[in-house]
Amino acid sequence: MSEMLVKNKEMNREKATEPIVSYRNVTKSFGDLNVLKGINLDIYPGEKIAVIGPSGSGKTTIIRMLMTLEEPSSGDIFVKDKNLWKMDKKGTWVRANEKHLADVRGDIGMVFQHFNLFPHMTILENCMSAPIHVKKENKDEVRERSIKMLERVGLGDKLEFYPSQLSGGQKQRVAMARALVMRPKIMLFDEVTSALDPELVGEVLEVIRDIAKNDDMAMVLVTHEMDFALDVADKVLFLDQGVIAEAGTANEVINDSKNERVQSFLKRFRTF
Repeated sequence: MSEMLVKNKEMNREKATEPIVSYRNVTKSFGDLNVLKGINLDIYPGEKIAVIGPSGSGKTTIIRMLMTLEEPSSGDIFVKDKNLWKMDKKGTWVRANEKHLADVRGDIGMVFQHFNLFPHMTILENCMSAPIHVKKENKDEVRERSIKMLERVGLGDKLEFYPSQLSGGQKQRVAMARALVMRPKIMLFDEVTSALDPELVGEVLEVIRDIAKNDDMAMVLVTHEMDFALDVADKVLFLDQGVIAEAGTANEVINDSKNERVQSFLKRFRTF
């Protein structure tokens, strides 16, 4: 792990006194299937968290609820002390309306497995769309920021390309640039390399590594890249059957766990 990344992690721990996100007894069910069973979790400003575990353990559901793509069945999620899914109406807590959800999640960005780019827009237009139309920002300022972000992810020479003209790795880097243009305080990554050909994985992970090293935003990464989690994560959560079965530093969970379920899961990834 680089000296710079270690220093950034130490600084993040020192300055983070209050969580930016808190989950309190959060559950999620789809019909009779209980996907999450009482999740309690704090995420601090600047903290990098990797979420690992077997398929179906609830990893993606955790971050989709924070992005308001899935609603909790019970429990509360707080973002900067504001209840994400509930609002106070004349002294009574009621289900949040769309305006409340949009306001509270305004500092959250997400990068998906399958890019979700607009096929009829150039990659520059993809990056500019949300700040202009959602946040009502100045078009010229957004254009300048978008170009800088696309240059940062190595795509400054493809501003007028359409998604169909790009490789999978390039599309994923556009998706990251698009999220960064929104200047989030929290970035969510949902197994962003799982849909890529193996030879493209490294280029995407390198961009995320750069973000983790140089940006002070909190990051939650659902991933199956264990070497990568060891390198960038302050904390690793192991989810199993809808609960956080183990949590600790990356080294504690990935290298030194005594939990038999964790050990069994990690055997398939033993390249480190």
